[in-house]
Amino acid sequence: MVELSGQLMGTMQQGFGGDTLNTAVYLKRVAGDMAQVSYVTAMGQDTLSQTIIARWQQAGVDCQFVLRDPSHNPGLYLIENDANGERSFHYWRSQAAARYLLQHRDIEAVLAALKGFDLIYLSGISLAILPAEDRSKLIAFLTQAKAAGVTIAFDGNYRARLWQSPAETQAVYQQLYQLCDIALLTFDDEAALWGDQHVEGAFARLASCNIDTLVLKVGGDGCYVEQAQQRQHIATQKVANVVDTTAAGDSFNAGFLAAWLAGYALNQAADWGNQLAGQVIQQTGAIVPTQALQ
Repeated sequence: MVELSGQLMGTMQQGFGGDTLNTAVYLKRVAGDMAQVSYVTAMGQDTLSQTIIARWQQAGVDCQFVLRDPSHNPGLYLIENDANGERSFHYWRSQAAARYLLQHRDIEAVLAALKGFDLIYLSGISLAILPAEDRSKLIAFLTQAKAAGVTIAFDGNYRARLWQSPAETQAVYQQLYQLCDIALLTFDDEAALWGDQHVEGAFARLASCNIDTLVLKVGGDGCYVEQAQQRQHIATQKVANVVDTTAAGDSFNAGFLAAWLAGYALNQAADWGNQLAGQVIQQTGAIVPTQALQ
């Protein structure tokens, strides 16, 4: 999606972003040549789409599965930040090409190729923007991919305005909880959707889903990780200068998955995620300059 950030009715900075894209870019930065990071979406055939795709390629992201849609263009979002760096978003994406990805004439070839990958990562927003029939098609594909040996990683990233009702979201998310191997969840999202009052309640609710690796992010307090019924709290270093939390969770996921792919222990993977997110939130925008990261 096209990203606008800056002063409302003043100078705005143009960029690109989107939750899964943010994770893809940061994952490639951290993993480097250790991993091929491919992005799957649909973009338009307009000049802006081509420019954005070229930027993704410059970031090292493989774009062979970015399909071009002659009838639709990229979505758009605008970021507002308050004095504490907390953000709010305004979206224009009802006609975004990504919404029609599963209807593209070339999508079957893309899905077939993905069954040969080590890991597929998606988010609740990936599901929310799709029409219901396409959403079911995607979940059916993920079931097949998992049966073929692909690891499925899911970030809930709940955005109420994208769904018809909490009940609809819960039904879809429950399928993903039971399907995924790695769940990268945020407690605030889980509480908003399910009414969890505390971390213990969220873990208790999710226990029946038998998720192999469960991560529950708790903002400035780091995260909890659970595997084989063994739970740990991984603290994070406090950040004094929080500028923009837009991609905090997305960058955490990238750091975590980079370490996971490299074979690090679960607590080390969580630490990688915490460290990367801590650096990103001290900068402006979803995707910060490479030189801003240590």
